Amino acid sequence: MSGYGHEGDERTFAALPPTRGAAFTRTWWGRAWLKALEDTALDGQQLKAGRRQARAGAVGAVSVRPGRITAVVKDRDGTAHRSDVLVRELSEEEWERLLDLAVDSAGHIAALLDREMPPHLVEDAAAAGLDLLPGIGDLDPECGCEAWDHCPHTSALCYQVARLLDEDPFVLLLMRGRGERTLLDQLQARSASRAARGGRGTDDTREAEGAESVGGMPGVSAEEAYAAEFLLPPLPAAPVAPDAPGRSPSLDTETEPAPGIDPAALEFLASDASDRAHRMLVEALGGGISGALMAGGGGEGGAGGGSWASAAPLTVAQDAVRLAADSPAPWLTARLTSGSGRTRAEMDLATRAWRFGGAAALAVLEEEWTPDTEALRWAGTRLSEAWEDDERPVLRRAGARWTVAGAEAQLRLGEDGRWWPYLKSGARWSPAGPPDRDPATALATALAGGPTGAGG
Repeated sequence: MSGYGHEGDERTFAALPPTRGAAFTRTWWGRAWLKALEDTALDGQQLKAGRRQARAGAVGAVSVRPGRITAVVKDRDGTAHRSDVLVRELSEEEWERLLDLAVDSAGHIAALLDREMPPHLVEDAAAAGLDLLPGIGDLDPECGCEAWDHCPHTSALCYQVARLLDEDPFVLLLMRGRGERTLLDQLQARSASRAARGGRGTDDTREAEGAESVGGMPGVSAEEAYAAEFLLPPLPAAPVAPDAPGRSPSLDTETEPAPGIDPAALEFLASDASDRAHRMLVEALGGGISGALMAGGGGEGGAGGGSWASAAPLTVAQDAVRLAADSPAPWLTARLTSGSGRTRAEMDLATRAWRFGGAAALAVLEEEWTPDTEALRWAGTRLSEAWEDDERPVLRRAGARWTVAGAEAQLRLGEDGRWWPYLKSGARWSPAGPPDRDPATALATALAGGPTGAGG
């Protein structure tokens, strides 16, 4: 057994819980490990017994270091045995060749940085006479039970290591003689040295990895750029967001505006753009968008509408409601109402809905759709379970709307799966509160007359 491991290259993994039914490994490198075990062991019954012990959680913490894996394995009667499996380490010369192979391909480095064992690296290494994955006879057992071949204890250890390999293929490289930090440091130094000499790999390699040329000059492939990430210095610290948006300039000047230009309206739109940009900046810098900001109709999604980055663009009619929900001057509200094709009463309902949930709430107010049967069946069951028989409200359903018989209350289902409470206001139905994933909770809000002070 070689002695090329670096000091500190040892890892200990906590005992894994029992597992039932599922395969021990889901990755190709994990399966290759088990195939080496099954091809090496002479007694299939011992393997089956070891597999049962591993499934039952009989393998304790697993220690992995260059050339050896170790764990204490308990029998069903509680008897403990120290079990070791020895794996041949790669020599210094073999590691040098392997590192050269890795830096020859940006794809290899990218996969290793992504904690994957790249199949092409294994294939390239095998073609160069370097076996990363164990083969027949490569797993040499040593156990306190003094069996000369793989016993249930060393077999159980190998099955457990297959689960570790699924999560971290660097475990295999550690057994072969290099820990993760050591390997990545050596890859970094070798890559930097090659870059300083003016290139990374041959023209054939660059073409195979998809590097494009611009104007006859060689380009850089996406894989290569990604792989080089760990060679770059860290990004500077993010700037601090200002406490408040900037003030828009005043357009009230002595110069007459051009025909069709309303300076007051432009000032309002500039202030709105400044507010939205500030909200976006706060979220982009990691501070999130507070409920207070969102309640003002902020972001493309409006109140409760989620991240500005993921929200769908608003239509002109939706954006008019968003702007009107910020309670601008009466003359501006009148222009927004007219421009959106709504009456004043319709705009009042629309802005009330917007304050409860942005564009999603507006769609529930103004649009009708037909939910699938399964969603309606689930809602019916949930509503039936939420009240005692003598207290359960009688509901009449039409499409995605459920109206309470004998009460001015209604429940509406949005296309996003949330339920919205509604109350009758004169001849119209009006939003009565924010949505809920539970139809019974939303209906209780409607029956209670809506939240105190809701909607503004």
